[in-house]
Amino acid sequence: MQSYLASMIGFIAAVLTTVAFVPQILKIWRARSAKDVSLGMYAVFTLGVVLWLVYGILIDSWPIILANCITLLLAGVVLAMKVKFG
Repeated sequence: MQSYLASMIGFIAAVLTTVAFVPQILKIWRARSAKDVSLGMYAVFTLGVVLWLVYGILIDSWPIILANCITLLLAGVVLAMKVKFG
């Protein structure tokens, strides 16, 4: 039971922290402006996500790999829109 609870908490945390990027992406896309988004913060964050992804691959943890692949994609979209829309 404790292992199941820990897995569910981890799954919910992964979903929430990954989906948290969607409102930012939608806001930037609708406004066609990313002037209030910190390029430095997203660059450092994206590097951290890459390292989490590598870590997940090294320890063969599919939840970490999957969550960070999706997060990397979403954070990459924000970075691309920051470059495009400023």
